[in-house]
Amino acid sequence: MNLNLNLSRLPFLNRVEAAAMKAVEAEVEWFCLPAGATLFEAGEAADAFYLVRSGALAAFRTGADGRPELVGHIRQGEPIGEMALVEDRAHSASVYALRDSELVRLPKKTFEKLTRKHASLLRELARMMLHRLRGGTMEARAEPKIWALVSTSPTIDLDFRSKALKEALTALGQSCVILGEDSANIPTAELDRLEEIHDVVIVCARMGDTDWARRAMGLADRIWLLARGDARPSLPLMPDDPSPAAKLRLIDVVIVHHDTERAKTRPQEWVDAAEAARCFHWRQGQAGDIVHLARVMSGCSVGLVLSGGGSRAYAHVGAIRAFHDAGVRFDFLAGASMGGIIAAGVAMGWKDEELEERVRQAFVESNPLNDFVLPVVSLTRGAKVDRRLAEHFGEAEIADMPRPFFCVSSNLTEGTVRIHRGGKVREALRASIAIPGLLPPVIEGEDVLVDGAVFNNFPVRELKAAHRGANAGVDVTRNRAIRPQDFIDPPGFFGWVRANGLSDPPPIASLLMRAATAATLDEHAETRSKADLLVLPEIEMDLREWRRFDDAVEAGYRDTTRLLKEADETLLKRLKPGR
Repeated sequence: MNLNLNLSRLPFLNRVEAAAMKAVEAEVEWFCLPAGATLFEAGEAADAFYLVRSGALAAFRTGADGRPELVGHIRQGEPIGEMALVEDRAHSASVYALRDSELVRLPKKTFEKLTRKHASLLRELARMMLHRLRGGTMEARAEPKIWALVSTSPTIDLDFRSKALKEALTALGQSCVILGEDSANIPTAELDRLEEIHDVVIVCARMGDTDWARRAMGLADRIWLLARGDARPSLPLMPDDPSPAAKLRLIDVVIVHHDTERAKTRPQEWVDAAEAARCFHWRQGQAGDIVHLARVMSGCSVGLVLSGGGSRAYAHVGAIRAFHDAGVRFDFLAGASMGGIIAAGVAMGWKDEELEERVRQAFVESNPLNDFVLPVVSLTRGAKVDRRLAEHFGEAEIADMPRPFFCVSSNLTEGTVRIHRGGKVREALRASIAIPGLLPPVIEGEDVLVDGAVFNNFPVRELKAAHRGANAGVDVTRNRAIRPQDFIDPPGFFGWVRANGLSDPPPIASLLMRAATAATLDEHAETRSKADLLVLPEIEMDLREWRRFDDAVEAGYRDTTRLLKEADETLLKRLKPGR
């Protein structure tokens, strides 16, 4: 059906020869996809090739924890479904319209006929596919560009907040435009134009201005709800007919703090009320928070993932200090087991000296893993570990942390990875470090949770799904993390105690730690390659040598410093945006 669509203005087609363009325009089917509608679902057969003429769509797949995981946004001029079509496979992701969108469709048979006949069309398709493959994904990874900044209180100064973000974005080299209520009737074509010429479009609205707030959220790729830290959310918080971005959980909460506030709520209450994916904090006088938010908004945030590894995880402390000395700052933190504890310290905002001192106090000066019992479910009671976690993290919840954080545990009941994004920090960490046989498991209802390293010792895939920037990782898992000589003619338990005392756990602790992760070593090697920068500290150290703190910290610092010096400039710019 020839609708004189002028497809040559679309980037994918503007380099094909005139004959191919004419053939495409004669065959395409034009249609509108309303906001919130489904283009296709994951698992459906690929029966057509699509191009976005105007509007915006988003692709989702099911994540490791069963929740929808955003793959990317798809905008004007971008193709959809071509990978599955060429490979003759089912779609790997579901695609939905974020806004009212116009698309053109080439049925499969027509697409195959035209690509066989017109070499330039096939060449441009190959060029685009190679570009995506080199980016490490088979799907579009476009960033959200239109952000709805919606205040939940009339006392939140949206004008000030949006301008502060714009200044921070400008410092990062990002172009930004701010739209207010006077843009309520902005045409789709004008919105497409603003998307094209700016890196970020901020649409400001107050929740109290119901009609405009709905419209603003309907225009957005992602929604940020600004909430006061000293107020409670009204329920229901979201409109009865939420926008597609809200329905698809492309929504975050930004807690605005003032020096004089008296907290009346928990940030988790706002997260629950909005069904938000992430929680950020904007504290008065904290310039770093504005930079952090701008980095997230511009897609140049930086994540850090830390592996488990018993006492070898002390190396993470030195690695973090090396990153900070080099000017690298982290916006998202994640970890497994001992790596989760250290990542949590960074997310709490502990300075390098405080992090080092707390880890030393908790694990070196008094080992929490020596409250031995005759084993029924574990070698230790776990009471000392519980006390240490309570001492250092108190009643803090994950949503309270200045920087987004998660850790992982292993759900033995379901045979799945549990991602801890909410709840008390100490309870999440207790599950993440529950080495089977060494510490008692954590029981949640019918679920038995143990050390995250059993199923996923390096949750970089989950971290990549949490934000759009670069990710650094430190992995202390090595094949020689256990001493064979400890298992040759070993003494009995009491013989071990007579020779070594109760300050350090016996060799069975190393055996249990290593056995917990051995089954995933091959998969782990592939997974850790997903990090943009990977540090592998070199240290000959057993998993239970809790007193060798300084040796491990030095190894982490030394090897991270060396790797950063050797890194290419492109990667360093991604790790230090705006510097």
